[in-house]
Amino acid sequence: MAGQIKLLELQKADLMKKTSRRRSLPEHWLDIEEIRLVSDLRIMHAKVDELYQIVINLKQRHDESAVTDYSDGPILNRDIQRVDEIYLWFVKLREERERRRRA
Repeated sequence: MAGQIKLLELQKADLMKKTSRRRSLPEHWLDIEEIRLVSDLRIMHAKVDELYQIVINLKQRHDESAVTDYSDGPILNRDIQRVDEIYLWFVKLREERERRRRA
């Protein structure tokens, strides 16, 4: 039993080394906040893709004038404002990522 545990530990250590060679991962286990962040990011990526697909379908199926005519004006304005806020946040993230690359 102890030999099996030691073998599993060695295999895990070898896997961690291989993984860290492919990507620069921290050499510690993720804490709960890091796990939540990764989870939230995965959800965000899925939702951004979902929104993108919905907008593409709307654009392909309907004229912009029809979308404007049939939309609830105040709700559409709120949606536009929210997307603008999201866009600005993404721009800020991109600038931070580029700044770190140059440093």
